[in-house]
Amino acid sequence: MRTAGDMQASSNGLEDLILKYISDSEERQPSWRIEQYVSRVSNLFGDRRTQRKEFKCAIKRLVSRGELGYTYQHGCSFLELSFQRPVRISTHVVLKPPGLKGFQQPGDKEIELMHGASFGTGRHPTTRLSIKGIEFALQPVNRLGRNQKSMSLDIGTGSGVLAIASVLLGIHKAVGIDLEACARKEARENVQMNGLSDRIDISDLEFENITGGFELITANLRYPTLVNMIPQMTSLVGPGGRVVVSGIYDHEMEKIFQKGLEHAFKPLWRESEKGWVGIVFEK
Repeated sequence: MRTAGDMQASSNGLEDLILKYISDSEERQPSWRIEQYVSRVSNLFGDRRTQRKEFKCAIKRLVSRGELGYTYQHGCSFLELSFQRPVRISTHVVLKPPGLKGFQQPGDKEIELMHGASFGTGRHPTTRLSIKGIEFALQPVNRLGRNQKSMSLDIGTGSGVLAIASVLLGIHKAVGIDLEACARKEARENVQMNGLSDRIDISDLEFENITGGFELITANLRYPTLVNMIPQMTSLVGPGGRVVVSGIYDHEMEKIFQKGLEHAFKPLWRESEKGWVGIVFEK
């Protein structure tokens, strides 16, 4: 007979297994596929009926605690990691919905975000990789974080999260550009909510019309767009300036490296998540 302690340990193990599977999956997963995986790899429970019951209970607990949430598309439901709670994105950056209490530790930077229509809520790996790249580029030993006149440019700002992260991590002022009016509206609201309206400007300027003077450029965009922008980025940052890019698949990384090297950018950092890559270049 299983004791209460055995049952608790088994339940915790099942929850950990579910969370890891969802975290590691490159695609969104429906509940039935998660259950199939658990049934195939788990030896936590005996018969199939008991396992199915425990699986459903584990999902219910994870959803009720806010660790998982349901999303819907084309009539199908999926279980994903929930961002309706504080979520640590990098060593020092925590994203959270407005009004929720975070779990701030010394040196943390909390960013409040409304979950609107714009890209950049932290759900997608490229947003997380971009924030990690910004943190690397502005780490304390780097002079960029100490320059009281430093400026950053966020291309295709979406929710504004990368511009906000850049300022909170050390950049003095930032400009976020986006051609979508909805994105600009949501970005301005997020900037205001984080008390940074005097330090971040959200603009409808086109990239081709931007002039230089930036210590940091961030661009979470797809490969074809990034490749075309790299030549102009060279003129926008001075020696020692850094560029954080994401939106790149693993198989596109070497081509981006080569394009960067052709325009005086050397790669300093890279990280992958679920088939996507984030890169930090330095001029």
